[in-house]
Amino acid sequence: MNDSARRESGHLMLITPERVFYAGLLGRPRQRCPGAFHVYVSIEAGLWLTTATGRESYGELAVVMPNVRHTIASDHRSAVCLVIEPESVRAGAFEQLAERLAGADRAFFAQRIRAAYAGLRQRQQGDDISNAEFDTMCFGEALPPRSLDPRVVKSIAQIGRFRGDPVTAASCAAEAGLSSSRFLHLFKQETGISFRAFRAWKRARHLLHFANQNLNLAHLAQDIGYPDSTHFSHSIRRFYGLQPRAIFSGSRDLAIYRSEAGALDSAGLRQGRA
Repeated sequence: MNDSARRESGHLMLITPERVFYAGLLGRPRQRCPGAFHVYVSIEAGLWLTTATGRESYGELAVVMPNVRHTIASDHRSAVCLVIEPESVRAGAFEQLAERLAGADRAFFAQRIRAAYAGLRQRQQGDDISNAEFDTMCFGEALPPRSLDPRVVKSIAQIGRFRGDPVTAASCAAEAGLSSSRFLHLFKQETGISFRAFRAWKRARHLLHFANQNLNLAHLAQDIGYPDSTHFSHSIRRFYGLQPRAIFSGSRDLAIYRSEAGALDSAGLRQGRA
């Protein structure tokens, strides 16, 4: 399918280093556990959210914290999904945002996010949108950025390159001039997540850049760092609740716009103390 036909479908995805705006098919996913903060908004009718603890809710907007297992379903075939990476936002900010989105102004935020979707359909390109611009477009204000140790920022940049030899904790520790144990402690302290879990999520997230392309999935798995197709399939299914093939099948009419902005440095993160 050509780019013009994809734009006509109304299905789109804007990908920045720390944000994703997706409007398209939800499919029929099983339980998913993505590593980022998610906001789901219905395009029409409502959404059903079920968490691993058995909590169920229905409405036009749903919020899920990072690394929470859940299932999302929509009355309509398509929905909007916002993805915000936790390492880019100050600790505690997600809890405050979730409270606002779930409060008395829930309908207002749902309508604002739908308006952002309408605006992106007209925009039809990434235009190097920053984190602050993305947040303001969707929530009315920028989320407070997190300040990270520059050694962690550097390791995140290495993870995000997805080329060359696989990035390991040992290689990042050596680059930072730390022992492996000290580096792993620092990384979790700064980001709130283990190095291994962070790397696994980022690898699965990188798949989104290729979702509308006709690719050999086994080759893609190797290119983005999976040791084999089995690991690839299990990881994608864990994070997205769908098999890789189902994601690609449902994304053929998806227009993807990429933006490399939203950052103060090459990793897209604000560097803090040395």
